Amino acid sequence: MEIKLHSYNLELKHTFTISRESHDFQPAIIVELISEGISGFGEATSNPYYNITVDNMKEIIKENEAFIKSLSNEEPSVFWEKLQPIFKENMFALCALDMAFNDLKARKKGKKLYEVWNLNINNNPMTDYTIGIDSIDKMIAKMKELPWPIYKIKLGTKNDIEIVTELRKHTDAVFRIDANCGWTADEAIENSFKLKELGVEFLEQPLKANDIEGAKKLFKESALPIIADESCIVESDVEKCVGLFHGVNVKLTKCGGLTPGKRMLEKAKELGLKTMVGCMTESSVGISAIAHLLPLLNYVDMDGGLLLKKDIATGVVIKNGVISYSDKNGIGATLL
Repeated sequence: MEIKLHSYNLELKHTFTISRESHDFQPAIIVELISEGISGFGEATSNPYYNITVDNMKEIIKENEAFIKSLSNEEPSVFWEKLQPIFKENMFALCALDMAFNDLKARKKGKKLYEVWNLNINNNPMTDYTIGIDSIDKMIAKMKELPWPIYKIKLGTKNDIEIVTELRKHTDAVFRIDANCGWTADEAIENSFKLKELGVEFLEQPLKANDIEGAKKLFKESALPIIADESCIVESDVEKCVGLFHGVNVKLTKCGGLTPGKRMLEKAKELGLKTMVGCMTESSVGISAIAHLLPLLNYVDMDGGLLLKKDIATGVVIKNGVISYSDKNGIGATLL
């Protein structure tokens, strides 16, 4: 098995702002695993919040190249288990490897990944489209630029209710709110009642991840369901979300890839939690991988490729929220 690393600086259509940062470019790494003339692809993006850079992802993969290659005949679950102790401080790099390995194995079987997993794709949810924090006029313009059935709106400003009130005047779409840890429990409770009236479906991670007492209060008193994001990073976090959240948003880059991500979703369903997967502004490589988990999801946020000025890959096609699989096997993505 040969390992090739490709790095990109993905340019965004618009400056992307959340409660804690803004950026115009998203650095990303694509891992390509090659065996018997077949390539499998995986992706992870850099993230300052988790101290992840393209350089430190490349470094840990290169340092462990011989060991990674020695696992080429393993099943994806064993591949992941053997690499996790080495990569536990850089789960983003492990995600890219795990995704590429799952892709490679499925392509070698001549199947799409959801077929390998025996999942039924007939009731897949639609994806939302994210509107980052901006002036109200610009947020309205972004909505008008891409009419969509479900919008995820980033909040965490001093005038959050005003923003949603104004946006609502321009669309009948479902709204989902992501405050990225930007509110207190009391703010979130108060906002939940106002936002419910404005057609909001749920609130994603309104409180800081370590605010357990606030989460308990919000869970009991909120008018809207609360979905964990920063509070649900790895597999052991899923169980901790019971009684604090109504659902979990699993990010593949944070948990270390498709292998643990799928287990987290299955565990969440078992525990009666709603399930979601979110993206980290990946290209069509990472987004196409998410698509194979759709049968396990209530909600999905896989608009990364749509936020880019120019994609670096082909894969799933998304039109008006509906996701169509590529005709290729594996995750179905190909680098351009």
